[in-house]
Amino acid sequence: MTTPQQLLVRNAARNNAEWCAAMCRAHGVGSGFQDETWAAAVRTPLYYPDAVTLRPGADAIALLARIDTISPGASVKDSFADLDLTGAGFRVLFEAEWIHRAAGVPIAAPDLGWEVVTDPDTLHEWALAWDDGGGHRDLFGPGVLDDPETFVLAGRSADGPVLAGAVATRSERVVGVSNVFGPPHTAWPLVLHAVGRLFPALPVVGYEQGEDLAAALRYGFEAVGLLRVWAHEQPV
Repeated sequence: MTTPQQLLVRNAARNNAEWCAAMCRAHGVGSGFQDETWAAAVRTPLYYPDAVTLRPGADAIALLARIDTISPGASVKDSFADLDLTGAGFRVLFEAEWIHRAAGVPIAAPDLGWEVVTDPDTLHEWALAWDDGGGHRDLFGPGVLDDPETFVLAGRSADGPVLAGAVATRSERVVGVSNVFGPPHTAWPLVLHAVGRLFPALPVVGYEQGEDLAAALRYGFEAVGLLRVWAHEQPV
């Protein structure tokens, strides 16, 4: 029987997998959904898993058969933290918490104005601010703007640079937020205000860890379930 908490996680995991699929399409990588998992047969973009479990108790053998464990860099998002992939050469890369915020919860108006990015030049500016000198600004190419359920949110003062932002991904039951950047006291009010205006009837989900999780909880999220990301260890 699916518990209410498992249902929240299932909705969040499905939403996150849909965002992963959108990023794969933007990079020319094919992927597909099955009942228990989403997976890509070739290596996915940086920071994005090769597979995401969509239900508790997913068949690990069937999952691993859908991804490339020969090329370096394979990873699996274990949405319910209930897999053991050590026997297949994986280790836990990190753990995090799925988060959920009910629809319609009010949020104070943000300090910054916000916009949905619609053109490559503004996306490039957004990516520079998101990357903050990390050397991965090209991860978000113009193909991201082609997905009708992806909304890149940018916050700035009048005529100023992009200072905060996130990606919002709309799915059937929830809207997911990811890639949140900027000072938490600025970024979260901006993102939640924007999402509330764009999708007032949808709960907000995502996942965070550490100080980022603490910040999300301060802005009305609840932690609803543990997830693990597994990384494949290559032979020395």
